[in-house]
Amino acid sequence: MVVALLPHAVAALLLLLLPWQRAGAAEFVVGDVAFGWDSGVNYAAWARDHAFLSVGDVLVFQYVSSQHNVYEVSESAYRSCDDTGGVRAKYTSGYDTVVLAEARSYWFICDFPGHCLGGMKLAVNVSAAGPSPHDVPQTPDSPPLQPGGGSSNAASEGRRSWVAWGLPLGVVVYMRSQG
Repeated sequence: MVVALLPHAVAALLLLLLPWQRAGAAEFVVGDVAFGWDSGVNYAAWARDHAFLSVGDVLVFQYVSSQHNVYEVSESAYRSCDDTGGVRAKYTSGYDTVVLAEARSYWFICDFPGHCLGGMKLAVNVSAAGPSPHDVPQTPDSPPLQPGGGSSNAASEGRRSWVAWGLPLGVVVYMRSQG
Protein backbone atom coordinates (compact mmCIF):
# COMPACT_ATOMS: atom_id res chain seq x y z
CA MET A 1 0.00 0.00 0.00
CA VAL A 2 2.76 2.46 0.98
CA VAL A 3 4.74 1.57 -2.16
CA ALA A 4 1.68 2.28 -4.31
CA LEU A 5 1.37 5.77 -2.82
CA LEU A 6 5.06 6.61 -3.28
CA PRO A 7 4.73 7.90 -6.91
CA HIS A 8 1.84 10.12 -5.84
CA ALA A 9 3.82 11.49 -2.89
CA VAL A 10 6.81 12.26 -5.12
CA ALA A 11 4.54 13.93 -7.68
CA ALA A 12 2.89 16.01 -4.95
CA LEU A 13 6.29 17.07 -3.61
CA LEU A 14 7.36 18.12 -7.11
CA LEU A 15 4.12 20.02 -7.47
CA LEU A 16 5.01 22.06 -4.40
CA LEU A 17 8.72 22.61 -5.10
CA LEU A 18 8.96 23.19 -8.86
CA PRO A 19 7.39 26.66 -8.98
CA TRP A 20 9.99 27.98 -6.54
CA GLN A 21 13.00 26.31 -8.07
CA ARG A 22 13.47 28.35 -11.28
CA ALA A 23 10.20 30.20 -11.79
CA GLY A 24 11.96 33.56 -11.50
CA ALA A 25 14.78 32.74 -13.91
CA ALA A 26 14.57 33.97 -17.48
CA GLU A 27 16.73 33.86 -20.58
CA PHE A 28 17.57 37.08 -22.41
CA VAL A 29 19.06 37.19 -25.90
CA VAL A 30 21.41 40.16 -25.84
CA GLY A 31 20.23 42.63 -28.46
CA ASP A 32 16.80 40.90 -28.53
CA VAL A 33 17.39 39.25 -31.93
CA ALA A 34 19.48 36.41 -33.32
CA PHE A 35 23.06 37.59 -33.71
CA GLY A 36 22.16 40.57 -31.53
CA TRP A 37 25.73 40.89 -30.21
CA ASP A 38 26.92 43.03 -33.08
CA SER A 39 28.20 46.49 -33.93
CA GLY A 40 25.63 49.27 -34.15
CA VAL A 41 23.41 48.15 -31.25
CA ASN A 42 22.82 50.53 -28.35
CA TYR A 43 23.56 48.21 -25.43
CA ALA A 44 23.08 50.95 -22.83
CA ALA A 45 19.47 51.26 -24.03
CA TRP A 46 19.08 47.47 -24.15
CA ALA A 47 20.29 47.21 -20.55
CA ARG A 48 17.86 49.93 -19.44
CA ASP A 49 15.00 48.00 -21.05
CA HIS A 50 16.09 44.84 -19.22
CA ALA A 51 16.80 46.38 -15.83
CA PHE A 52 14.82 43.62 -14.14
CA LEU A 53 17.60 41.00 -14.38
CA SER A 54 17.82 38.84 -11.26
CA VAL A 55 20.01 36.06 -9.89
CA GLY A 56 19.67 32.93 -11.99
CA ASP A 57 18.75 34.74 -15.20
CA VAL A 58 20.77 33.87 -18.31
CA LEU A 59 22.25 36.17 -20.94
CA VAL A 60 22.59 34.62 -24.40
CA PHE A 61 25.19 36.19 -26.67
CA GLN A 62 24.72 35.24 -30.34
CA TYR A 63 27.25 36.49 -32.88
CA VAL A 64 29.50 35.54 -35.78
CA SER A 65 32.52 34.10 -33.98
CA SER A 66 34.98 35.16 -36.69
CA GLN A 67 33.86 38.79 -36.22
CA HIS A 68 33.14 39.14 -32.49
CA ASN A 69 33.67 37.64 -29.07
CA VAL A 70 32.47 38.30 -25.53
CA TYR A 71 34.77 39.02 -22.62
CA GLU A 72 33.44 39.44 -19.11
CA VAL A 73 35.69 42.11 -17.64
CA SER A 74 36.22 44.30 -14.60
CA GLU A 75 34.55 47.69 -14.39
CA SER A 76 37.81 49.50 -15.18
CA ALA A 77 38.39 47.33 -18.27
CA TYR A 78 34.79 48.01 -19.34
CA ARG A 79 35.17 51.77 -18.96
CA SER A 80 38.54 51.94 -20.71
CA CYS A 81 37.94 49.16 -23.27
CA ASP A 82 41.36 47.84 -22.26
CA ASP A 83 41.14 44.27 -21.07
CA THR A 84 44.74 44.05 -19.85
CA GLY A 85 44.50 42.34 -16.48
CA GLY A 86 40.74 42.77 -16.21
CA VAL A 87 39.31 39.68 -17.98
CA ARG A 88 37.12 37.43 -15.83
CA ALA A 89 35.92 35.09 -18.61
CA LYS A 90 36.26 34.73 -22.38
CA TYR A 91 33.49 33.49 -24.66
CA THR A 92 34.23 32.79 -28.31
CA SER A 93 31.77 30.16 -29.60
CA GLY A 94 29.24 32.48 -31.27
CA TYR A 95 26.48 31.17 -29.00
CA ASP A 96 27.43 31.76 -25.40
CA THR A 97 25.20 31.56 -22.35
CA VAL A 98 26.16 33.37 -19.18
CA VAL A 99 24.30 32.48 -16.00
CA LEU A 100 24.03 35.52 -13.76
CA ALA A 101 24.72 33.51 -10.62
CA GLU A 102 25.41 36.34 -8.18
CA ALA A 103 23.82 39.64 -7.23
CA ARG A 104 26.46 42.02 -8.59
CA SER A 105 27.42 44.10 -11.59
CA TYR A 106 28.57 42.36 -14.75
CA TRP A 107 30.53 44.02 -17.55
CA PHE A 108 30.98 42.59 -21.05
CA ILE A 109 32.92 43.83 -24.06
CA CYS A 110 33.82 42.67 -27.55
CA ASP A 111 37.61 42.43 -27.67
CA PHE A 112 37.95 42.71 -31.44
CA PRO A 113 39.91 45.87 -32.32
CA GLY A 114 37.76 49.00 -32.15
CA HIS A 115 34.51 47.21 -31.27
CA CYS A 116 34.36 48.13 -27.59
CA LEU A 117 35.35 51.72 -28.32
CA GLY A 118 32.59 51.72 -30.95
CA GLY A 119 30.02 50.87 -28.26
CA MET A 120 30.00 47.07 -28.30
CA LYS A 121 29.90 46.71 -24.53
CA LEU A 122 27.22 45.83 -22.03
CA ALA A 123 26.86 46.53 -18.31
CA VAL A 124 24.13 44.92 -16.22
CA ASN A 125 23.46 44.89 -12.51
CA VAL A 126 21.85 41.75 -11.13
CA SER A 127 19.69 42.20 -8.07
CA ALA A 128 18.97 39.50 -5.49
CA ALA A 129 15.85 41.34 -4.34
CA GLY A 130 14.20 41.62 -7.75
CA PRO A 131 13.72 44.32 -10.32
CA SER A 132 14.40 47.97 -9.83
CA PRO A 133 14.53 50.82 -12.31
CA HIS A 134 18.01 51.58 -10.97
CA ASP A 135 19.59 48.15 -11.68
CA VAL A 136 21.76 49.30 -14.58
CA PRO A 137 25.23 50.46 -13.48
CA GLN A 138 25.64 54.12 -14.40
CA THR A 139 28.44 54.57 -16.90
CA PRO A 140 29.58 57.58 -18.91
CA ASP A 141 27.63 56.27 -21.91
CA SER A 142 24.39 55.38 -20.09
CA PRO A 143 22.26 58.33 -18.97
CA PRO A 144 20.56 58.22 -15.55
CA LEU A 145 17.34 56.23 -15.40
CA GLN A 146 14.02 57.76 -14.58
CA PRO A 147 11.74 55.85 -12.20
CA GLY A 148 9.62 53.43 -14.21
CA GLY A 149 12.01 53.77 -17.15
CA GLY A 150 12.48 50.04 -17.75
CA SER A 151 10.04 48.07 -19.81
CA SER A 152 9.04 44.47 -19.40
CA ASN A 153 9.91 41.74 -21.85
CA ALA A 154 6.70 39.85 -22.65
CA ALA A 155 8.51 36.81 -24.02
CA SER A 156 10.54 36.40 -20.82
CA GLU A 157 7.48 36.86 -18.67
CA GLY A 158 5.75 34.19 -20.75
CA ARG A 159 8.58 31.73 -20.07
CA ARG A 160 8.38 32.50 -16.36
CA SER A 161 4.62 31.89 -16.34
CA TRP A 162 4.98 28.65 -18.21
CA VAL A 163 7.53 27.31 -15.73
CA ALA A 164 5.49 28.43 -12.75
CA TRP A 165 2.19 26.95 -13.99
CA GLY A 166 2.97 24.46 -16.74
CA LEU A 167 5.15 22.04 -14.81
CA PRO A 168 2.86 21.68 -11.77
CA LEU A 169 -0.12 21.29 -14.10
CA GLY A 170 1.72 18.50 -15.90
CA VAL A 171 2.35 16.75 -12.58
CA VAL A 172 -1.34 16.97 -11.70
CA VAL A 173 -2.33 15.52 -15.09
CA TYR A 174 0.19 12.72 -14.62
CA MET A 175 -1.09 11.97 -11.11
CA ARG A 176 -4.68 11.77 -12.36
CA SER A 177 -3.72 9.47 -15.23
CA GLN A 178 -1.99 7.07 -12.79
CA GLY A 179 -4.83 6.90 -10.31
